[in-house]
Amino acid sequence: MPQQKILFLSVSAGAGHMRAAEALRLSAEAVLPHVETRHLDAMDYVPSAFRKLYTDFYITLISSYPTLWGLLYQRSSEADPNGPMQKLRRAIERLGTGDLRKAINVFAPDAIVCTHFLPAEMLMHEIRRERFTVPVWVQVTDFDLHGMWVIPRMTGFFAASDEIAFRMQANHIETERIHTTGIPVMPAFTQPQDRRTCAGRFGLDPARQTIMLMGGGAGVGKLDEVAATLMRLEEDFQLVVLAGRNEAALAKLKLLAAEHPGRLFPFGFTNEVPQLMACSDLVITKPGGLTTSECLAMGVPMVVYAPVPGQEERNADYVLEQGAALKAIDLVSLEYRVRQLLAEPQRLARMREHARRLGQPQAAQRVLQIVQAQLEGRRPVTGSVEH
Repeated sequence: MPQQKILFLSVSAGAGHMRAAEALRLSAEAVLPHVETRHLDAMDYVPSAFRKLYTDFYITLISSYPTLWGLLYQRSSEADPNGPMQKLRRAIERLGTGDLRKAINVFAPDAIVCTHFLPAEMLMHEIRRERFTVPVWVQVTDFDLHGMWVIPRMTGFFAASDEIAFRMQANHIETERIHTTGIPVMPAFTQPQDRRTCAGRFGLDPARQTIMLMGGGAGVGKLDEVAATLMRLEEDFQLVVLAGRNEAALAKLKLLAAEHPGRLFPFGFTNEVPQLMACSDLVITKPGGLTTSECLAMGVPMVVYAPVPGQEERNADYVLEQGAALKAIDLVSLEYRVRQLLAEPQRLARMREHARRLGQPQAAQRVLQIVQAQLEGRRPVTGSVEH
């Protein structure tokens, strides 16, 4: 019997879609060793102008014009998918994705999982024209359902929560196509990490309250200003700051760390986020879907800081409603929230329990089990896996 192949398609517009696809690929290597897998970034197969629109323009909007992004997010979600503007958008996308279609045909997968709507929409067009018969699944990567994720002719959809599954049904997606799995996270976030061992690796005191400040892969969010504000607090804690690939921010943080020896620990881009998170009692972060899911998978409560209108606000709403996070709208609010939690350890402990309850560390395995069941002709299990 020929070896089965599963293809994971994502788009590098923000790191979350890529991380979800890579989490699925790595998990497949572990749980489906006899299945060949591949992860393709659609942006590697499009013209440079198209790539800039989907990556650079997106980052510029959310960083410099968040209110405008929020407006565009809402308007595009509410747009009629059969309206002239949406048809034009999809037609332009198809013109730019010819090389991606060729790459898909060369790999010849037996199933495809998309962690971004763009490749899923492109494949929907091919399915509608009866030029493509491979089952295509869609993994939504936020605790929200933007209208562009509602794509006809998909084999199935993976939802982050019961509410998102409910919204899928409200958008006329058949119940049997909906699976509540959570959002896939990298395998390292699903494995037990010993706090003392991890702390020793980074020169941290495992017995001391530890706060992690995250700026994402791009290191956004004026990290040096936030760190300087937190260093002025009189409470006893150590602060880990992840500056990502932002070299300028990292340089400023290192200068600040020299003024606060043993309290401030800056890091650039690192693959050891799970180990650093294992040392942390609280994470201050932008509420991206993947970052939020990673924190929940490890049972770490959050202060969600200045969420961008759109998907970040929806993600923030979810963890706030569930008691796993507090929200800080600006630096003053952030200082207040941190003081509040350090002064109320019982409240922080309750938030940690809520985070553990919400966490879906096995989301990737659930997705893969459902896809594999379909390939083997078995009926996938539908319904909720929430606690």
